[in-house]
Amino acid sequence: MHILFLSDNFPPEGNAPATRTYEHTRVWVKKGHQVTVITCAPNFPEGKVFHGYTNHWYDVSEYDGIKVIRVKTYIAANKGVFKRTLDFVSFMISSLFAGLFQRKIDIVIGTSPQFFTVISACLLSKLKRVPFVFELRDIWPASITAVEAVKKGAIINFFEKLEMSLYRQADLIVSVTNSFKTELIKRGIAEDKITVVLNGVDLTTYTLCKFKHPRFVQEVNLDGKFVVGYVGTHGMAHALDKVVETAELLKDNKTVIFLFVGGGAYKEKLNQMIMDSGLENIISIPRQPKSEIPSVWSLCDVSLISLKDVPLFKSVVPSKIFESMGMGLPMIISMPEGEATSIIKESTSGLIVKPESPHELAETILVLLEDSSLRNSLSKNSLQASKSFSRSALSAIMLENLEALVKSSTT
Repeated sequence: MHILFLSDNFPPEGNAPATRTYEHTRVWVKKGHQVTVITCAPNFPEGKVFHGYTNHWYDVSEYDGIKVIRVKTYIAANKGVFKRTLDFVSFMISSLFAGLFQRKIDIVIGTSPQFFTVISACLLSKLKRVPFVFELRDIWPASITAVEAVKKGAIINFFEKLEMSLYRQADLIVSVTNSFKTELIKRGIAEDKITVVLNGVDLTTYTLCKFKHPRFVQEVNLDGKFVVGYVGTHGMAHALDKVVETAELLKDNKTVIFLFVGGGAYKEKLNQMIMDSGLENIISIPRQPKSEIPSVWSLCDVSLISLKDVPLFKSVVPSKIFESMGMGLPMIISMPEGEATSIIKESTSGLIVKPESPHELAETILVLLEDSSLRNSLSKNSLQASKSFSRSALSAIMLENLEALVKSSTT
C-alpha cells in the first residue's frame, strides 16, 4: 500500500503533529508499506528555517525509510492570524501540486489542526480516485475563536461550513480524542466513519530517568532544586501568565524552580513578563532539538500541563501528558475538566488543579514538594499508564483502519 500523507509539520520539528506523523509513518514503513510525506521546510514555531534546510520549491529526501517531499511555502512565525493564514494557504497550494506528481497512490491522508492541508488532501484523493482520510487533531476554527485570536463573523462562518464539508467528504476521520468524535456525531457526521486513535509516546525514546541530565543541570543551575517543568509550545492557549503569577506566590521558597522550555507565539511576551517581574525562580530556555527533549524532561520533578479556562479545551488531550508518562513523571494538570483530566484521574498519575488558579497551583506544588511518598506513587502510576499509550501499538491500530478502507474501496 502506498500512503500519501500531507502534514505541514514533520521532524526535525518537535511539536505534536510532527512527532505523531513521523512515529506513525515510521511504523508503517517497517510493516512493509510505502509512505510519502509532503511537508515544508522545518520552521515551527519561530518561522525561521532550521539550520541545514532551505525553502526550495521541491526537495526530496528519505527519513527512516519515509520518502519526504518538502515544498516551498510562505513562512511565518506561529503568531499573527493573517500571516499564518498565508502560510497555511501556500502549503495547501504547494502540496497539491507536489501530490499530483506522486504515482500509484492508494490512499491520501491530510492532518489538521488547521484544515487547509486537509483541503489539499481531499482534492488529491478525488484526482487520484483513492480514499481520503481526515486526521482530526483539533476542532478548527473553533480553537482560534476560543482564545480570541479571531472574532466570530462572516469569515469564521464560512470556514465552519467548509469544515463540515470536509468531514462529510472524508471516507474516514481519525480523531485524536474521543471528545472530538462525540462532537462530530452531534454535528451529524456518521459515527461509523469516525475512529479514535489517541496520541501516545514512543517508549523506546521516553523512558524512566533516575538521574537529571548533568549537562543541563549545570547549564541552567538546577542542582538541588525541585523543578516544575512546562515543556512544549508557548501559545495563547496555555495560560502561562498564570504560571508566572504562581511563581510570584512561591518566590520566597528557595527550592522550587519553574522551568519553561519551548517556543511559540507567547514566548517573547512570557520572557518579557519574567524579566519585568524580576523573579529568580523561573528559568526560560528556547525550543530544544527533538533529540534533547528526553534530557529536558529528566530535569523535571513534576510536569505541568496548562490550558486556559475555555470550554472547548475540555475535549483536548495535550500530547505532553504521554511524554510525561513515558518519563515516569508525576503531573499537575491545570485545564478544564474533560477527557485529559479523566486520563489523569483513571491512571492516578497526577493532581488536578482548576485552570488559571495561581493560588491553588502554588498549594498543589507545595504538597508534592513536601510529600515524597505521594510523588513516588504518582510517578509509578504514570510510568505504568504509559504502556497503554504506546505509539507503536496506536500506529498499528490506525494502519488497520487504513488497510480496511483501501480494501473496501477496491472490492
